[in-house]
Amino acid sequence: MSYNVDFKDVSTLGLESSPVAEALAGLRAHEARYFMNKYKHEFTVVPAIESKETLDYVNTILKEERGIEFAAKPLETSRFQVENINWAYVFYEDGLEVNVLYTVDDPKKRAVGFKLSEGMEVPEELEGKFKFARQKSKLAGTIRGSYFVIKGEY
Repeated sequence: MSYNVDFKDVSTLGLESSPVAEALAGLRAHEARYFMNKYKHEFTVVPAIESKETLDYVNTILKEERGIEFAAKPLETSRFQVENINWAYVFYEDGLEVNVLYTVDDPKKRAVGFKLSEGMEVPEELEGKFKFARQKSKLAGTIRGSYFVIKGEY
């Protein structure tokens, strides 16, 4: 069942099993606010068990581009297109968010982003491979993020 993320009344719905559920909910709300403010797009998530296609898409890019396979359990996903950009999101139980930004018409603007919820450790799969910048968010506290550019076609 899909769920429209409310960034005014932040809820842990769907994320309850995460040890950092509050921070992860804030991170999810942070994304919802971004898409509403920039694109007037409602950010909708679905349980990961109902979105195998999105999980396979993100996992394929991670594995083929960088050999990354996360051990953490995916809880929710989101996949949509705004303007000329295809977006895919996966929210993991450990507090990690992975997003894929894939422009339809410009191969130079394609990337995978990682965001770490406040209170979580850097996942073993990313340890020492990426430098994380810090960003403050009213909804999510301190977010640590990093990314890499996608070279292949997906």
